[in-house]
Amino acid sequence: MGGPGMGGGGIILMLVFAALMIVPLWRLLPQFRIPSWVSLLAIIPFGVIVLLWVMAFRDKLDGGRS
Repeated sequence: MGGPGMGGGGIILMLVFAALMIVPLWRLLPQFRIPSWVSLLAIIPFGVIVLLWVMAFRDKLDGGRS
């Protein structure tokens, strides 16, 4: 019957949470000179964490903002 796995409800819930992360990132990333489409990485597990890390350290990676 119901084997291990997320099931239909779990996948939908995961996609809803991904959408809740994609929309704000879509608006924030251009301010950090990163293309908006990169926000689609939020679909991948831990993709949001990587994007937040890049945004947080963007100053240091560019050598400071002018």
